[in-house]
Amino acid sequence: MYPPPPPYYGAPPPAAFYAPPPMMAPPRRYSPWLVPLIFLVNLGMFIWIMYENNCPSRMSKDQCMGGHFLDRFSFQPWRDNRMIGPTPETLQRLGGLDNKLVLNGEAWRLFSAMWLHAGLIHLFVNMLSLDFVGLRLEQDFGFHRFGFVYVLAGLGGSLGSCLNIIKQQRTSKTISVGASGAIFGLLGASLSELITNWTVYDDKCSTIMILILNAALNLLIGFLLHMDNSAHVGGLVAGFFLGFVFFVKPQLGYVSSKYMPTHNQVKRTARHNFCQYFLGVVGLVVSIILFATAFGKLFNIKEIRQHLPDSVNKY
Repeated sequence: MYPPPPPYYGAPPPAAFYAPPPMMAPPRRYSPWLVPLIFLVNLGMFIWIMYENNCPSRMSKDQCMGGHFLDRFSFQPWRDNRMIGPTPETLQRLGGLDNKLVLNGEAWRLFSAMWLHAGLIHLFVNMLSLDFVGLRLEQDFGFHRFGFVYVLAGLGGSLGSCLNIIKQQRTSKTISVGASGAIFGLLGASLSELITNWTVYDDKCSTIMILILNAALNLLIGFLLHMDNSAHVGGLVAGFFLGFVFFVKPQLGYVSSKYMPTHNQVKRTARHNFCQYFLGVVGLVVSIILFATAFGKLFNIKEIRQHLPDSVNKY
């Protein structure tokens, strides 16, 4: 007698049954667009400045640099502007930082000055530094945080320039322009970002050296070209403390919940550690104190309070 046939279990499952579960697509890499936009705005502003300057209307085309080729867009003679650009009067009229005008109610110049440049050399150096530092920061932290630090650091540079003029009690007409304060702010923010995100970086020493050398080189260029280094220092200090607030990365080992399976019971690493929170609070408090002190000294809060009613001064 023959044994009964084995039970029928059906056809074997397809090969896809044994394949691993599909992985989620990695997050799409952010492509910077604000830094190129800032570059184009600064370039467009410089072209507009040269159009408004109109060197041939002040002197003959033979005296203007490139007068016969560039016509209205030609540059002032070398003896007038060694940056290869317009006259100081044109820069002042179009929004350059003039301390007396700021104190007389034109506080908007604290922001407008960072979009103007004194010449081609000035524009080239600043835009080169902007690309070197800004592209990585915008790619890592997004346009909103990058743009906020850029503008506030530029404001810090303008305040530093005005306070330096008041401290030295200059009587000569001094016009300060350029994105140098904002760019030095990005350098300072890069350094504080390295400190607060220390565990994320592998080659820390070389990164620090590159940042320090870049800042030193820009300061040296500022001295050689007689730029306003007080704006550089003001932007650097403002950006350094703002970087602790806005440029914070998740610590090493952190994984977002959307990339972890729901049944995983492994203890997750916190997004930020205590030092990052502490440095963020310190950076925010110091930034508020620095800006409040700078505005107070610039607009002389004591004199303003003398003209306010007593009911307001109580508070």
